[in-house]
Amino acid sequence: MTAEKNRDLAKAWADLLGHDPAMRIRDAAKRLVAAEAELLTTRIGNGVERLKGPWPEIVKMVPRLGEVMALTRNDQVVHERHGTYGELSVNGHVGLIVGDDIDLRIFFGPWRHGFAVSEETKAGTRKSLQFFDGAGQAVHKIYATNYTDKTAFDALVALCRHENQDKGLDVVPAEPKGALRPDGEIDVAGMRREWAALQDTHDFFGLLRKHKVDRGQAMRLAGPEFAMQVPNDTARRMLESASASALPIMIFVGNPGMIQIHTGPVKNLVATGPWFNVLDPSFNLHLREDTIASSWVVRKPTRDGVVTSIELFDPAGDLTVSFFGKRKPGIPEQLPWRALAESFAKAA
Repeated sequence: MTAEKNRDLAKAWADLLGHDPAMRIRDAAKRLVAAEAELLTTRIGNGVERLKGPWPEIVKMVPRLGEVMALTRNDQVVHERHGTYGELSVNGHVGLIVGDDIDLRIFFGPWRHGFAVSEETKAGTRKSLQFFDGAGQAVHKIYATNYTDKTAFDALVALCRHENQDKGLDVVPAEPKGALRPDGEIDVAGMRREWAALQDTHDFFGLLRKHKVDRGQAMRLAGPEFAMQVPNDTARRMLESASASALPIMIFVGNPGMIQIHTGPVKNLVATGPWFNVLDPSFNLHLREDTIASSWVVRKPTRDGVVTSIELFDPAGDLTVSFFGKRKPGIPEQLPWRALAESFAKAA
């Protein structure tokens, strides 16, 4: 990005904020046909500092900050979880953090840019670490809270500060999603046989790759034994039922660089315009209902028995959020969760 373009983008963003001071940076970027990370770089030297990798080394230092808020999102769903990061284990480009509060599956391959951000809000100064892919789209953000060790936070930023603090950012447009293979070219019978023989939910990704079938397409072709389409208000009704019965559930939200998981009950549910929200003290979920293109009750056999999920897809056919009953490997699925999920399939 040239200096002139950076200045023009900074002015356009300031003009937007002048008309709508509460506009979020992601929404401003869409209005300006820019990447979110490009907007951030217009503020380098004014509350924004560029960070240097390796990114796993930064994530390994986050536990020393104490409690933070982890945020992962896509266009349809925002997942926010308070807690302390546990130890990061890395295998190639894949990272894993397992904890009662912060539970992450990290795919470092798409991570390209990192920033430390300090911004003024009505509640005071808010500090965060923000990471983006090559197209400048947000992958993961880590926000300081009232319980974060601010000295440790500042020390991390100083240690990981990039030598290059020039404004501007070169982004690479995301590759467009390839066209689906025609249904007629897919070995549907073979896919169904292997689906029936699954031993672990993680094996499902290999099944999709082997048969070169898109996940949303697989839902359509699996047949009602494995996937049943349900109304798009199913997630709302499921959350309402889980809240009323204090049923512990698991909520997976992701993008190409991160999957973030909440495990536990949900309590305080609030609808605000197109968003349906969970607003609990340590967990927030924001689900944009008007962008749900399809919803499915999905059954995957495992060595521990059938695992049932409710999965939501966006208009591009991408999975944006999936819901499960609380469970651990080696432990069968909770029967109350299965009964709840199956109630929506039976009514479809």
